[in-house]
Amino acid sequence: MQSLTTRSKVASNKKMTFVEKLYLPAILGGMRITLNHFFKKKVTISYPEQTRPMAPVYRGQHVLKRDENGAERCTACGLCAVACPAEAITMTAAERKPGEEALYREEKYASVYEINMLRCIFCGLCEEACPKEAIFLTDRIIDSGYLRKSFIFGKDILVDPLDKPIDVSVRETKETREFKTHPEFAHNKLNTKSLK
Repeated sequence: MQSLTTRSKVASNKKMTFVEKLYLPAILGGMRITLNHFFKKKVTISYPEQTRPMAPVYRGQHVLKRDENGAERCTACGLCAVACPAEAITMTAAERKPGEEALYREEKYASVYEINMLRCIFCGLCEEACPKEAIFLTDRIIDSGYLRKSFIFGKDILVDPLDKPIDVSVRETKETREFKTHPEFAHNKLNTKSLK
């Protein structure tokens, strides 16, 4: 019968010598490798005290942004949920009531907005799909936990705080910043107030 490959290797059943039976050369070889690594620079870092520099394109925890007046930008259009390949985003839309104009930017808003962080793959497609620039991925690291329930982030965690807004300008492209300077577009009218 002909062999299927030309890379055949002849196996030998060679008897071990007395020194090889003691396994001394193998032990010394392993100790030599250990000693070489012992004097090299450490690769690990002590995380809470030391942090590695993050890339500017790092995608961490999500944030639902507010506009310049403090109103939520999200209009519950559902494009972020449709764009999410992991189906991690769920939302419930509601109508804005009279007197809530300062809370919500449009007539429709997300009364419930949840992201399952255990499903999320941090691809950034939700950020790209949003027509109102309401959702961004920040450079914040998500804290670890022991319960699955604690990884379903609602609006209480996701909405940008009023007292300390999170800067997401590094996530905006140059073209987006230039586009926002044109006041003739209806969706830029709120943005141009802060540019004047």
